[in-house]
Amino acid sequence: MSTDRLRYVYAVTRPFDGVLPEGARGIDGEPPRLLRHGDLVAVTGTVPAEEFDEAPLRARLEDLDWLAGTARAHDAVISALSTVTCPLPLRLATVCRDDSGVRRLLEEGHDRFVRALARLDGRVEWGVKVYAEPGAAQTPAEPEPAPPADSGASTDSAAPGRQASGREYLRRRLHARRSREGDWRRADELCRRLHAELSRYAEAGTVHRPQDGRLSGAPGVNVLNAAYLVDRARSERFVELVDAASEPGVRVELTGPWAPYSFAGIADDEAQEAREARGAGR
Repeated sequence: MSTDRLRYVYAVTRPFDGVLPEGARGIDGEPPRLLRHGDLVAVTGTVPAEEFDEAPLRARLEDLDWLAGTARAHDAVISALSTVTCPLPLRLATVCRDDSGVRRLLEEGHDRFVRALARLDGRVEWGVKVYAEPGAAQTPAEPEPAPPADSGASTDSAAPGRQASGREYLRRRLHARRSREGDWRRADELCRRLHAELSRYAEAGTVHRPQDGRLSGAPGVNVLNAAYLVDRARSERFVELVDAASEPGVRVELTGPWAPYSFAGIADDEAQEAREARGAGR
């Protein structure tokens, strides 16, 4: 079995005073170390080549349990870094052969890293999820009617717990459907209004794919899954805006503050926008 160790790079930061919190541990339970190169610092650890070299890593990335454990360890280091500096999180499983490879990574990405760190400095990421809960806004006055056993039934109305006539059954089913449609409209309108308001307040915002309730276990249907880059000094007001957004039939959840994972590529985005703008002006 190979004993080779590779360099795993968790994040890039500016040089900072102080040390990582005692007890910070990354992959394999190893404390991360700081490798300074010029005006940048790579936060690294060593990992076994038998897991993280190119060929075995491709197979490992298909192992959801291994992937989840690696992601938790990666995030633990980023969270520890966030208490002492503003980190630029790198992609999960960013691996170099040795320290020389880490230095090349910093040199080749220098300008991009510097731009991103300048944009992220003093800012955090907040996550906002909106769930539609059809029927939650209604106060159930009656139980759901059972379909009539005989379409020729002549009862005029259906008392609670008793079988409804065909006409009453259809009326109540139509009412329930319209109520659900109203909940969906409210959820959609709230999402549009809230995202527009939060985007104006944040430095940047991005919308992710809605989460599958079967995987998250959260009740309701996720109709907005967004992240916002917010100045720390404005975070209190941002939280207040989100807290006030929920309404009957629509649930709004806030998570964070996090290290700005969703905006780690923000310098690349800005460079692409600049290139497109130059091209449009020709």
